[in-house]
Amino acid sequence: MGFLKKIVAVEEHEVRPMLLAALYYFLLLAAYFVIRPIRDDMGIAGGVRNLPWLFLGTLLGMLLVHPLFTALVSRLPRRLFIPISYTFFAVNLVVFWLLFQTISEDAGIWTGRVFFVWTSVFNLFVVSIYWSLMADLFRPAQAKRLFGFIAVGGTVGAVVGSSVTAFLANRVGPTNLLLVSAAILGLAMLAARKLMSTVTRSRIDDDPLRPPTAQIEQPVGGGVFDGVRTVFASNYLLGIVTYMLLYTITATFLYFQQAEIVEVSFTDRAARTVFFARIDLAVNILTALTQIFLTGRIVRRIGVALSLATLPLVCILGFAALGVTPTLIAIAIFQVLRRSSNYAIARPCREMLYTVLPRSAKYKAKNFIDTFVYRFGDQVGAWSYTGLGALGLGAAAISLVAAPLAAVWLVIGLWLGREHKVLATGRDLPEH
Repeated sequence: MGFLKKIVAVEEHEVRPMLLAALYYFLLLAAYFVIRPIRDDMGIAGGVRNLPWLFLGTLLGMLLVHPLFTALVSRLPRRLFIPISYTFFAVNLVVFWLLFQTISEDAGIWTGRVFFVWTSVFNLFVVSIYWSLMADLFRPAQAKRLFGFIAVGGTVGAVVGSSVTAFLANRVGPTNLLLVSAAILGLAMLAARKLMSTVTRSRIDDDPLRPPTAQIEQPVGGGVFDGVRTVFASNYLLGIVTYMLLYTITATFLYFQQAEIVEVSFTDRAARTVFFARIDLAVNILTALTQIFLTGRIVRRIGVALSLATLPLVCILGFAALGVTPTLIAIAIFQVLRRSSNYAIARPCREMLYTVLPRSAKYKAKNFIDTFVYRFGDQVGAWSYTGLGALGLGAAAISLVAAPLAAVWLVIGLWLGREHKVLATGRDLPEH
């Protein structure tokens, strides 16, 4: 307890829920980062020119899965719909493993494309569910103090997952790691159940504005498309949508630039997988150090608004640099700095934005933004990048197009931070 208080402003009654939340996130991201490099390699193996179509497939996948998820949220309490969701994805991993063991090499390319789309859907859904639960369990003041440390669990999990793939991909074969990911996801489901049962037995706050435990443990109710309606009825949520779109569009630009540069830099698929895993490893080590020693202090010192603006600022500088030197080293450095800034500072602050919302918005509207809006931004970025390339713009010129977008993104982040402060004080958003 004494050691924890030196690095995070945690109260004694919050320690157990905070540590369980960190463990849950550790297992969740470990499961994903085991398969992330495999997904990236399969995307390139299917042809860089086909990546826009894979992003379109991901968007369509989100359209199919989001209504199914919101139907579960409407009808089942969180202690049931969360384990059901994770079990579904774990079974899918086992099915993909079986397919890769039995199909031909030519069929494997198409299965790899399907796996790319599925992994992109899987990542956003399981993480969105996690942060929806965190926004449901912790009030705004707690989020400022604890979300940075809780996110450390995910970062360490990502380091472990990346390390597993980096060290074992050449030894046991990448596809066999799908079973490892499925097993870890099963453990994450158990951690989620333990966290929910712990909080149910002992509330972690005494906020009179929160509904009683018995009410929270009931299904959210409402219709399948409530989340969509809620988003378009709230300027605050539309601001989050805009922030998310600018984040994903610029991230997609950078992803395509990375794919082009990596494709000509490596000829061996295993070497590509190891390269991606090493970037993941560097990102997560830097993120962990920042989260442990700086995130909580930064957010408390400069506030949510300036914290949300840090990632766009990194991207303005990074795209400007990439416009001058579009090389493998430059893309690797930019990716490490951008992703670590996102995971360590921007992502926890972005999740804090939802703590002031009613429960239906935390699960339904948030899931719509985290999944469909996120992948819609990917789609806009993918086809915009392709269109700019068709006009004759290279990687350097496209970087100079992305920099002004990041500047607009920065302004939106500042506005959202201000609105969050107002809502956290008044707590007056109506239930939709």
